[in-house]
Amino acid sequence: MIVKDGIYYALALGAAGLLTAWLTSPQLATLLWLLALFCLYFFRDPERAIPPGSVAVSPADGKVVAVLSESESACRISIFLNIFDVHVNRAPIGGVIRNVQYRRGRFHVASREEASTSNEQNVITIQGEGTCVIFKQIAGLIARRIVFTKKAGDPVAAGERIGLIKFGSRVDVVLGPEWEIVVHPGMRVAAGSSILARRLDREQAYGA
Repeated sequence: MIVKDGIYYALALGAAGLLTAWLTSPQLATLLWLLALFCLYFFRDPERAIPPGSVAVSPADGKVVAVLSESESACRISIFLNIFDVHVNRAPIGGVIRNVQYRRGRFHVASREEASTSNEQNVITIQGEGTCVIFKQIAGLIARRIVFTKKAGDPVAAGERIGLIKFGSRVDVVLGPEWEIVVHPGMRVAAGSSILARRLDREQAYGA
C-alpha cells in the first residue's frame, strides 16, 4: 500500500520528467524519474500485525534515541525516523483522542534532544482503559508538514493509522508510572507491531 500523497508526488515528478525528456534529453529527466520512484518508496504503508494485550505500541518506525524520565510520574520514549523509514504514524494505545494541540517551533535536526521541546509539533493525548498517553509528532530539519487525520473525540484502536510526518522526523511517547518500559536507546522499532511498554497495573490485576 502507498499513501496517496506519494502517488501524487510520483505522478507529478514523472510528468515533469517526460516534459524534460521531450524538451531537452532523457538524461536530464533521469533525476526526476528517480525522485518519483523514491516518493513511491518513501510513502509506502505496509500492513502490520498489532500485538494483543495491555501494551503500548510504537507509533512510528525508527530508532529509539532516548528513554528519559520527564518527571517522577512520567517517562518519555523518543524515536527518530530517517528518510528511509516508513513515515505513517499509528496510535500507541486504543482509546479516545482527548486533545490535539499544534505547537509552532523550529526545525532542528530531529535526532537531537532539543527537538522534543523546540521543534514544530503536534501533541496528541489518548485516554483509554484507565490510562492516558501523550504522543508527539515532531517535525525535523527537512520535514515541514505534519499530517494528522483524526480529531479530538475520535475513538482509535491500538496500532490504527492516524497520520504521518513528511520526510525525516521524530516522535515522542510519554507514559505514566503504570507502564513498564521494555525498549532502550539504540533499538529499532516498527509502527504498530513493536511493543514499547506493558501495563504493570493490569499484570498485577491478572496475577491477583
